[in-house]
Amino acid sequence: MTIPHTRDRVLLGVAAGGLTALLAACGGGGSNGSSSGSGTTTAPAPSMAAASGTQVTAKLTDFHIQLSTQKYHPGRYTFTAQNMGHHEHALELDGPGGNNRSKTLEPGQSTTFTVTLKSGSYQVFCPVDGHKDLGMKTHITVGGTPASPSTSNDNTSTNNGY
Repeated sequence: MTIPHTRDRVLLGVAAGGLTALLAACGGGGSNGSSSGSGTTTAPAPSMAAASGTQVTAKLTDFHIQLSTQKYHPGRYTFTAQNMGHHEHALELDGPGGNNRSKTLEPGQSTTFTVTLKSGSYQVFCPVDGHKDLGMKTHITVGGTPASPSTSNDNTSTNNGY
């Protein structure tokens, strides 16, 4: 009875191929090639999310950025940029910890990247041509004691576009 074993192997091969294709699709760089750093990474597996820093969701719409966290302390943060708009968007953080930029996202796409934030003020904006000037910007201030890895669901936001 080799048929059940052959079927299992075929299904395993199909699953592995599908996972490989999914990982390859998630790992590409930005479409405009103007990344100012190597801050873009693929999304971590759910079991590794807590180990990669405090989770922050950045909802990118036309033309607004909504961050799920408003209080930042020095430490590692994993930003998940979600393009919920009708145009391509990206997320960039510029400040004392350096410049970190996500890949450019088509509508409906998302990406995750991990950064280490140092004390100070950061500009958070969409680097796609003209979007920052249309109000797709905000700022965060990092201070106090180091952050502990956790997930925040604080959806309040200030000074971030219209």
